[in-house]
Formats: sequence, C-alpha cells, structure tokens
Amino acid sequence: MEGFEKNDGFEKNDRDEIFSKAIRAGKRTYFFDVKATRKNDYYLTITESKKRYDQDGKYHFEKHKIFLYKEDFEKFINGLQETVGFIQQNQTPEMIEEQAAAAEYTNVEFEDLHE
Repeated sequence: MEGFEKNDGFEKNDRDEIFSKAIRAGKRTYFFDVKATRKNDYYLTITESKKRYDQDGKYHFEKHKIFLYKEDFEKFINGLQETVGFIQQNQTPEMIEEQAAAAEYTNVEFEDLHE
C-alpha cells in the first residue's frame, strides 16, 4: 500500500521505559523496567547485568532478560514468594554464615584481578 509503513505513527521512542528501577546487588545490577506494547498495555522486563572481562582485558556486560506480562503477575509473585519463603524457613543463619565464609576462600574469579 502506498504511503503506509509498518510503523507509521509509531516511533521506537514510544516504547522507551515508562518507569525504571535499578538495584545494585554485589557485582550484579538488576533493572526493573516498565514498558508499553503498541496497544499501550504495560509489561515488565527484569534484566540481570554483570560485568565480564575478555581475555584481552576489555569488558562487556552479560545480560539476562525476562519479560513479564500483566496477566502473569499474580502467578509470578505467588511463585516467587513461596520460593523465597522456603529458603528463609529452611536455611538457618548458621548455614548462611558457613556458605559466606566458604565463598570468601573459594569464589575467586578472574574479573576480580582486573578491578
């Protein structure tokens, strides 16, 4: 059709983040971004980002992304709460301290040498 383009009247900027929250957690950063579909339905993207170093010393960010749509929010939240609750009830403070102490001696990564 003449004069009609697939994205006519809809620019990429229309889907930029509506709301964004970054959470730094150790060597990782988590991003919670609210975006909108073309029909203006909101959805959530959760991105985990971690700095990684190449063999030549240059770095890049390794990212993992989850798209979560509003019809799945309740099931996702219920599953997350149940899982976190299980961990909190079944992992004693002593176990957490032991794991943290062991990680101090065994969790050495090459990227630690570049910082």
